Amino acid sequence: MAWTLTDEKAPASQTAQKSDKNSRDAFYDIAQSVATGEISEYAVVAEGEERTTWFVWLLVCCCTISGLLFGYDTGVISGALVTIKGDLGPSQLSNGQKEFITSATTLGALLGGLVAGAMSDWTGRRPILGIADLLFIGGALGQAVCHTVWSMIGCRFLIGLGVGLASCIAPLYIQELSPTRLRGRMVVLNVVMITLGQVIAYGTDAGFENVKEGWRWMVGLGTVPAALQLGLLVFLPESPRILVRRGRMETARKVLSVVYGAATPEQVDLKLKVLHAAVQQSIEIANSTTFFERFGSMISIPVNRRALIVGCGMQAFQQLCGFNTLMYYSASLFQEIGFNQPTAVGLIISGTNFLFTLFALKYIDMIGRRRIMAFSAPGMIFGLTLAAIAFHYMTRDTGGNLVTGAHYSQAWSAIVLLSMIIFVASYATGLGNVPWQQGELFGLEVRGIGTSLSTATNWAANLIINSTYLSLMAKITPSGAFGLYGGLCLLGWLFCLFCFPETAGLSLEEVRSVFKNGFGIQESERLREVKRQIKEREKAKEMQVREE
Repeated sequence: MAWTLTDEKAPASQTAQKSDKNSRDAFYDIAQSVATGEISEYAVVAEGEERTTWFVWLLVCCCTISGLLFGYDTGVISGALVTIKGDLGPSQLSNGQKEFITSATTLGALLGGLVAGAMSDWTGRRPILGIADLLFIGGALGQAVCHTVWSMIGCRFLIGLGVGLASCIAPLYIQELSPTRLRGRMVVLNVVMITLGQVIAYGTDAGFENVKEGWRWMVGLGTVPAALQLGLLVFLPESPRILVRRGRMETARKVLSVVYGAATPEQVDLKLKVLHAAVQQSIEIANSTTFFERFGSMISIPVNRRALIVGCGMQAFQQLCGFNTLMYYSASLFQEIGFNQPTAVGLIISGTNFLFTLFALKYIDMIGRRRIMAFSAPGMIFGLTLAAIAFHYMTRDTGGNLVTGAHYSQAWSAIVLLSMIIFVASYATGLGNVPWQQGELFGLEVRGIGTSLSTATNWAANLIINSTYLSLMAKITPSGAFGLYGGLCLLGWLFCLFCFPETAGLSLEEVRSVFKNGFGIQESERLREVKRQIKEREKAKEMQVREE
């Protein structure tokens, strides 16, 4: 089907009639495709012009400052815990106090993530990022001037609320602004900024490691990017899908014309009509149901339930693998196994995370989410297994436990570092990025609720892992702890193979069709193939028209 909006050679009245008919045909065709779970040919044609301008990338970069803050504020505490010493009262922080300080951030993030999506459905996506920035600024300044353990815990909790809001809304906002072709890559850019924030945090930790009360500078510098983003938010547009949902069609059209700067006015109109038709069912549901009815539909409606299982399952996998224990405790761990500059070694870990996230940035839309997980997860399992073996042989003379001040084999210490690099490289290639594509799993009417629940699952699992890490290392030994994380990674890999469908190349509105019958492993591939064939036919028709 070759579809054009107008025929320039036809009389004006005839052109208008054709345009109206095409618009009605498109609306009904797309509405029917949503109901049947098939690909709409009109929607594929509308996607045709997806060239992006520098302005779109600028918008996304402004959003990803939230990711930078997320990474910085979760990474900086690793070096701070090593250098605080007696500045908060006790001569040395106990393991319990360290766990409270790190877990306060996670608890705050859990609560922030739980309410973020639902709040953004009411306020819009952009205001939530502004609230997160204010929390980042307040928490960072509070940490920099605190003098007691409990005030530090309170400020870390405040930071956590900001992290929870930002971690939920930033990728969701980016997804709703992004063209289908680049959606995965643009969300990964937010993860790149998270890892860059962690690298900057470790660099800052190393720079202030030998400065008197240097940890106050470490935590206080988090105000700078937060203040920058708060100023830039004034210039960012609202999500076009939220605008369509609210009936603000003209404003949505202006946003789409900015996102698709190379598109003609007719092509922008077509994209808006396709978007309106695709989300019409979601708009009707949202307008005719209460928040609690939509919340209940996450369980009662099979499509939503399956999407929620996948979203929450992937986020749980991301945390239960134990990665963030390295972000919080790597400096302490490397100090115990004999490295003289543990913060600098931690910088190697965060640098590896950053570099391999860049790999995912380039290839996630080309390779696909499912395939990249299938190939990267075994690397995580191998890295954690190797670490468990190395810790077993390293600690044979100390009863299987790490003892501060003990001398350990440099060879086994090097193998531990190597195993961590393998684990982190594999994590950054797949698991560090893919779960944050969670927003594409849910229909518009429950997208905020679904992303909130998925993000809350992430932080709940994070809380469990980080609040038990030091105790786990003491109770079942480092070898047992990393062996446990390896076993959880194996379960997560199996979950990906049996439950995680491919969503690359499908629009946000098309993805929900995948879950109509089961988890859609084969259905997603069928829909992607149908869409590919339609695109090839349209391309062939365009070439034929040019030749004529």
